[in-house]
Amino acid sequence: MSDGPHGRGPRRGSSPAGGAGGPAAPTATPGSTEPRAPALAQASGRSAGPEAEHGGGARPTSRDVARVAGVSQATVSLVLGDKWRGRVSERTAAAVRDVARELGYRPNLAARNLRLGRTRTALLVVPALTNEFFARVYTGAARVAAEHGFGVVLYPSPDGVGPARDPFASARAALDGVIASSMAAEALTEIRGTDLPLVMLDSDPSDPGAAAHVNVDIADGMRQVTDHLLTLGHRRFVHLASAVSSWTFDVRAAALAQALGAVPDAVVTTVPAPLDVGGARQAAEAALTGPGPRPTALICDDDVLAAGACKAVRRLGLRVPEDVSVTGFDDLALATAVEPELTTVRLPAERVGERGMAALLAVLTGRPPEEGGLPVELVTRGSTARAAATPSPA
Repeated sequence: MSDGPHGRGPRRGSSPAGGAGGPAAPTATPGSTEPRAPALAQASGRSAGPEAEHGGGARPTSRDVARVAGVSQATVSLVLGDKWRGRVSERTAAAVRDVARELGYRPNLAARNLRLGRTRTALLVVPALTNEFFARVYTGAARVAAEHGFGVVLYPSPDGVGPARDPFASARAALDGVIASSMAAEALTEIRGTDLPLVMLDSDPSDPGAAAHVNVDIADGMRQVTDHLLTLGHRRFVHLASAVSSWTFDVRAAALAQALGAVPDAVVTTVPAPLDVGGARQAAEAALTGPGPRPTALICDDDVLAAGACKAVRRLGLRVPEDVSVTGFDDLALATAVEPELTTVRLPAERVGERGMAALLAVLTGRPPEEGGLPVELVTRGSTARAAATPSPA
């Protein structure tokens, strides 16, 4: 990828290798990083309490951890710096972690970061905090970050999908990388400059400004929706399209047009709508009461739009799905809060966040990120049914 590792990299993370119980390790030979048997026995059988171990309540140091665990300070640094593999046994690493935890030892992160030239912090930029999808993306990213000793700062771009302003003074100096969801790479210029690696989520994969991309198969999701409705006999459609200009919504529109273009008697009208329930309701009402035969299905770019569409159908004295079928996209909690529940496309938002953070870690360490899009799934619920044979005019 274009950005490369920039000379920085996180230590590879790992799950704890288990407790330090069991037989003590052999006595260390000169230069070995293995624990000495008597001290390890002390670490696994302490009774004096943490304060007694490191001198009356003073903040414990790595020297205290080394003494109680019966290892050298170098071993403590290797283990707590996650550089122990191939140099320290799993049992020793587990013992050191156990001692550090029991003593309440915390590394001086500020000093370590200054020494290593990195902060182990990633910035996740999203268009808004009000959309549940981005909250799930953050959850996934934060989970992987925590496993590798990283933190994730969540930042909503003040201008949505437009250029994002620097979230805090000297952001570039306080970050190791940037992850951005559903935005364009050029919108992140002020934050990342040319120094920080950028991972783009749910964004144009041809954008050259990113070191890695993570996408779900949006086009396949729209094809699944279209196939489902065509199988139910629908031929007159309204595409309730997001008025927000972004790659992900452009892909949905293109996939829908392609799928319906292959069906000679299918007709689709595209109606833009703001991404809120009230605006979607008004747009759907206008579409359902326009001239000509009433559409039998509303295909919505988002579950929020679909909720507004359902309100429009009911306000016109019609029924979902008997008179008009409605589909959503994303499978937010809202999809099962409305009645009838929405047929929608489930996007693996948390998996997107996980893959995004993993991609950033790979870029930072000079490894190739995992490639390939994430699959999506059509969830069929009560908002779709067979098309009425002869829908009455509005």
